[in-house]
Amino acid sequence: MVPDRIESEVLIEAPVDVVWSIVTEAEHVGKWFSDSAEIELEPGGKAVLNWDEYGTRLGRVERVEPPRFISFRWARPAGAEPTEGNSTLVEFTLSAEGEGTRLQVVESGFRELDGTDEEKAEYAEGNTRGWAKELGELREYVSEHVGAPARR
Repeated sequence: MVPDRIESEVLIEAPVDVVWSIVTEAEHVGKWFSDSAEIELEPGGKAVLNWDEYGTRLGRVERVEPPRFISFRWARPAGAEPTEGNSTLVEFTLSAEGEGTRLQVVESGFRELDGTDEEKAEYAEGNTRGWAKELGELREYVSEHVGAPARR
């Protein structure tokens, strides 16, 4: 069965405003998430995420509510502009938790993607693994650049 959404979250030992900067500013995103990034941080803004291994993923920023929420659509396959049928919606929600920040990532729209159910399920599973890996890299990045330990 194809899930419609996948969810991941992480507790980061850094204030919300610091985590917000790290998940929305291209110079940071291009270090913990992709190999390089361009982000126009406004609704309708363009996002370009480059991975040496996976190619370039194009996205469009949907909502920006600093410092608590950002969402964007990104397309598959690599290099395609996000449209109905080829993109999923990624939502980052940040909330203060003690001295740290709880970051929740929800990616939805897998059932509406073009392709077979098997392809959609494989894509959702790959992204589930990918978010777990990337959020681990985010924790490490924050720990190294902010000097605070991070935990899940």
